Amino acid sequence: MIKDTDGDSYEEMRSLNQQLTFSYTDKELLDAGISFGETQKRTLGIISDDGTYSNLGLLLSDQCVHTIKLAEFEGAVKTNFRDRHEFTGSLLKQMNEAYILIDRFNRISSRTGGLKRVDEREYPPEAIREALANVIVHRDYGYSSSIQISMFDDRIEMISIGGLVKGITMDDIKLGVSILRNEKLANVFYRLHLIEAYGTGIPKILESYRDYGLAPKLEPSDNAFKISLPNVQYPKQRELVTPADLSKNEERVLAMLESSKSLTRKDVKDTLSISQTTAITLLSKM
Repeated sequence: MIKDTDGDSYEEMRSLNQQLTFSYTDKELLDAGISFGETQKRTLGIISDDGTYSNLGLLLSDQCVHTIKLAEFEGAVKTNFRDRHEFTGSLLKQMNEAYILIDRFNRISSRTGGLKRVDEREYPPEAIREALANVIVHRDYGYSSSIQISMFDDRIEMISIGGLVKGITMDDIKLGVSILRNEKLANVFYRLHLIEAYGTGIPKILESYRDYGLAPKLEPSDNAFKISLPNVQYPKQRELVTPADLSKNEERVLAMLESSKSLTRKDVKDTLSISQTTAITLLSKM
């Protein structure tokens, strides 16, 4: 409330840590042909008028206290972990490392189109890139909670702290209207071509799914924002399941359904003599 009334923003405030280094950011800017001396740091807002490092400097430094947490789950619910990671350091480093890992999980399937083989990803790469940039650039860094990325068989969810900026609606965002919470951070990302222009990210995400007949979900709350990207191959994967693909437990569940109109998780657990967790995972997958 104080920040809203006095005009101060988190990225402009003095960093509590003044012992900052910028090895990763320095390399990224150098690779992009951008000088990163003291003059440029002042221009970007990393060094304030009084000569101290701002919170923008903290976000781009090797000592950044904010992180991205990524978890991969089995099935479509948060029951069993396959893998988990936490990314630290400069936000530029976190974005690059998170994208590389997500891209590794973004499997390729092939189909024949005329005489040529056509490769398709489970998720449009552009949607992943824009969604990741969005949750990083637009989150509220006044809070210490991490950005959370959850990968399921049927979707990827990205959640950042900070609801919609005051004065903007969900319909505005879909049209490309943008009010920046972190204007100086967005400017750095723009200079590095990590975002193309302010307000284009969400429309690009929506457009990348148009040919698939699917739509990402955008879910704002008072204090958070979630983007859910559907796996475009998931419906096809489900259609391709044949009896030969089923496990013995899955076959037994189907056999149970032949003599009963409905089944509960407890029915499956007791009949198959499996644990509750295994029953939940089995039914979620089916």
